[in-house]
Amino acid sequence: MKVVYHELYKQVYTSDPAAEPGRIESILKTLEGKYRFVQPKPATESDLSRVHTQFHIESVKRDIKLYKIACLAAGGAIKAAEIAVEGEPSFGLIRPPGHHASPDHCWGFCFFNNIAVALAKLLEDGLINRALILDFDLHFGDGTDNYFRGSNTKYFQPRTSERRAFIREIERVFEAEEGYGILAVSAGFDRHIADWGGQLATDDYRAIGRLVKEAAEKNCRGRRFAVLEGGYNHDVLGTNVEAFLEGMD
Repeated sequence: MKVVYHELYKQVYTSDPAAEPGRIESILKTLEGKYRFVQPKPATESDLSRVHTQFHIESVKRDIKLYKIACLAAGGAIKAAEIAVEGEPSFGLIRPPGHHASPDHCWGFCFFNNIAVALAKLLEDGLINRALILDFDLHFGDGTDNYFRGSNTKYFQPRTSERRAFIREIERVFEAEEGYGILAVSAGFDRHIADWGGQLATDDYRAIGRLVKEAAEKNCRGRRFAVLEGGYNHDVLGTNVEAFLEGMD
């Protein structure tokens, strides 16, 4: 397992909860020394334009500090995806998050759709022909759904509010889906019982990680990666991320 990370992800770039000081540090505290860390390069404008309109790119670029960190987050997702294609699981410890960023607009603390930018590059390079995307964040990834809707890449997020049913729904989709080249995960930890959603326990994230590993090993030669989305209680965020990675590794 490799963790994609850059020191600039600690930067406080806006006043929203995803950019709060201490958030990234709370994850680093639990992961450092346990996984290999690798550093990404920023996504290029060409990378972004596979997913986003020029109008949207220019709108983010009006705040150059924000644009630079958003490009670095998208680049972190690309790096995580490329590591996974090479056969090693990976996790993008990145921010800003991305799953609310549609081709021509964004909201919800997101600016560029990190996971879509990464997968679009793999698709264009011919490294995969389709992907399966699991999103277990508290909030629906409308941006990811907007981009991939109508394509052969499937985006799904369990809709139930009961924790055991949530895990079972993931199992059912994983059992039904096949023929994809990579399994990508929008990993948001705000469903935790001590976070905004009040739904999942820490062990549930470990269980989800194991399901991701098993599905990837069965269907796409183990190719799997995840990128950080939500998760706002710093006291439990690192522990939850670690549990998920233990399952996915």
